[in-house]
Amino acid sequence: MDSEDTIDIENLDDNKFYGDAEKYWKNISPTVDGMLGGFSHISSTDIAGSTKFLHLFVKPPGKTNKVRALDCGAGIGRITKRLLLPNFSHVDMVELNQDFLDEARHYLADNASRVERYICSGLQNFTPDERRYDVIWCQWVLGHLTDEDLIGFFRRCQHGLSEQGVIIVKENTTAVGTTDFDTTDSSIIRSKNAMEEIFKKAGLRILKEEKQKRFPKEIYDVYMFGLQ
Repeated sequence: MDSEDTIDIENLDDNKFYGDAEKYWKNISPTVDGMLGGFSHISSTDIAGSTKFLHLFVKPPGKTNKVRALDCGAGIGRITKRLLLPNFSHVDMVELNQDFLDEARHYLADNASRVERYICSGLQNFTPDERRYDVIWCQWVLGHLTDEDLIGFFRRCQHGLSEQGVIIVKENTTAVGTTDFDTTDSSIIRSKNAMEEIFKKAGLRILKEEKQKRFPKEIYDVYMFGLQ
């Protein structure tokens, strides 16, 4: 979650970019601390902020239904367990690492039966079923997509939303006009402005946005966006 190197993301070698990320996650332990890169102590603060933001859409006067959500880059299911299952009847998980999905069935315990689909796929290759999801939740994963693939992913997700459904993005952001590249896990950290430009290119509009509060000063600013 700390900044690394600057890089020209327009000239990334896609095979190396995606391959290096896959290799990194294959060597990460299937634990909450592993999912959060050693920052497991922020998990409760993170979930509290996400819950408050989610409730803007799924509680009156919000109009989003609470039937089914999708957890993107789900890992072992930290967000599924603590945020989505308490608010939705059913959840699907999409995750590149099959070992994480296997561990999720144990981590979720009795709630595992409410996860309808454990989907092993990178988001650049994933297409949701049409009109299936009330909320598509994307957190700390979109940096693993190139700009072009991220725009394509968002366009496909729009078709996956139910009526009044929303895409919620929660990501690290850099200062305006800068882009960082984390060589450790092969991920891009974009500025808030760059994210907003990608939303626009994908045909999405921002319904609400909010900065996550009470995170340590040494990590990136984290913003949440509600999109349609």
